[in-house]
Amino acid sequence: MQALELVLVLLAATAALAVLADRLAVPPPVLMVLGGAILASLPNLPRLSLNPDVVFLVFVPPLLYWTAVNTSWRDFRLQIRSISLLSVGLVLATMIVVAVVAHALAPELTWPAAFVLGAIVSPPDPVAVTAVTRKLGIPRTILVILEGEGLVNDATALVAYRMAVAAVVAGGFSLRTAAIRFVWSASAAVVLGLAVGVAVIAVRRRIGGMSVVENTVSILTPFAAFIPAERLGVSGVLAVVTVGLYLGRRGPRVVSARTRIQAYSMWQMVTFLLEGLVFILVGLELPVALAALHERSIISLAGIAFAVAAAAILIRILWVFPGAYAPGLLLRKLGHSEELPPWRNVAFVSWAGLRGSDSLVIALALPLTVAGGQPFPGRDLILFLTFAVIFVTLVLQGLTLKAVIRILRLEPDSNVALEEVRARDRAAAAGLAALEKLPADDAASREARAALEEKYRHRSHRYAARVRGARHQRDEDRIEAYRRLRLGMIEAERDSVVKLRDENVISDDVLRNIQRDLDLEQVLLESPEASLTALEGAARRD
Repeated sequence: MQALELVLVLLAATAALAVLADRLAVPPPVLMVLGGAILASLPNLPRLSLNPDVVFLVFVPPLLYWTAVNTSWRDFRLQIRSISLLSVGLVLATMIVVAVVAHALAPELTWPAAFVLGAIVSPPDPVAVTAVTRKLGIPRTILVILEGEGLVNDATALVAYRMAVAAVVAGGFSLRTAAIRFVWSASAAVVLGLAVGVAVIAVRRRIGGMSVVENTVSILTPFAAFIPAERLGVSGVLAVVTVGLYLGRRGPRVVSARTRIQAYSMWQMVTFLLEGLVFILVGLELPVALAALHERSIISLAGIAFAVAAAAILIRILWVFPGAYAPGLLLRKLGHSEELPPWRNVAFVSWAGLRGSDSLVIALALPLTVAGGQPFPGRDLILFLTFAVIFVTLVLQGLTLKAVIRILRLEPDSNVALEEVRARDRAAAAGLAALEKLPADDAASREARAALEEKYRHRSHRYAARVRGARHQRDEDRIEAYRRLRLGMIEAERDSVVKLRDENVISDDVLRNIQRDLDLEQVLLESPEASLTALEGAARRD
């Protein structure tokens, strides 16, 4: 079986495992890692040998970029203190603790090699965290903190990793050089990301209206930030995050409606395939991780793996609680009004430090030898321990997240829905104000204006009532009935048009044009807010 055929098999496995995960109500990454491990154990299955740098380039930039684009800059800025403490302070603390534990239990790991391991497993993977927590129904603040941590912590970990690897390979380390490089890497990456964002906006303004070309640019954008940053020796991860946050903020004023609809579907497919493949690849690397077994007994390896994974988990718990409350309490003592986070939110964040593909890809990129030609000390053991930490945090912790949410009684924020209703109310008012200024010189225009005024005044009335907490159940029932009846009509219309095509009365092109319009209307009617937006003019106010 050739590599391409194996990739196709993995894509099929991704789809099958996603369906199974949905049926079993299990986080998809958990089943995909286990599925990859099972595939790796099958006899005669060829190994998919990929350059770690290529894997990192293919998977990490697009997944990070789409997460950053969909991150709220307002919420990110409000939680910047918590995100910074996790993505910088906790990463460095985890690296130190893991290094101490690993060196104590496995002396063949020199101190620099132990710090390499610590840097590899220190950052929770944003892809793993968002893939597992995306549908769990937790407060928005928790999601913002976890996503923000995942977006930034790779930059810290990669700089620390490169410094530790350089110390192993060259036999020396300079704290001053490391600090300067960290500051340079972060600041230059942010500047580069902003520059790429400005350039992309300029390009997309010039090609506006060409949705396919615009979305090609969208696919290429994360690579346009990542590759130059890596070539310049700065953080490619931080450059991608920066350009994603910038375009997420600026994009709504530049991107056309047709392009947005197409982009959302395109990126949904891209992220699904990349996330699925990357987690299956983690499982497929089990044979590589087990290569260290010839040096130690299974019991010894299991003991070291458990200790390292426990250290990574415990240091997060011990760090998160003081980090969440100490700054706020200090500000209160200084006379500032500071709201402390609910302990339940803090507890969940402390438990949600899932490692994933980032750690494994970085571990696989370890050099084989040091400067004198000797083997990299403990390389096989580092690979095994990396896989063990990923497995414990992603599979075991991932499977407990639903139970933790239930025990902590976490629920989605009600203010998010209220914000949306307020925004829809403001948009309806803006539409009415614009309608009054638009010319309506003939009878047809006046009739159309009257119909639109009635529809949008009714819409504004309903939104305003929802903001006040009032409900007009009769209106809601009428709109729900309209939605149900219209969906039945659309199905009949679609069947009729398909029948005309089958009878050769119309061409396939005509079928596709009509079908696209029906599909767009159906998607709108089936959306979560269909009861708010499904042609309110159909329901008359009493």
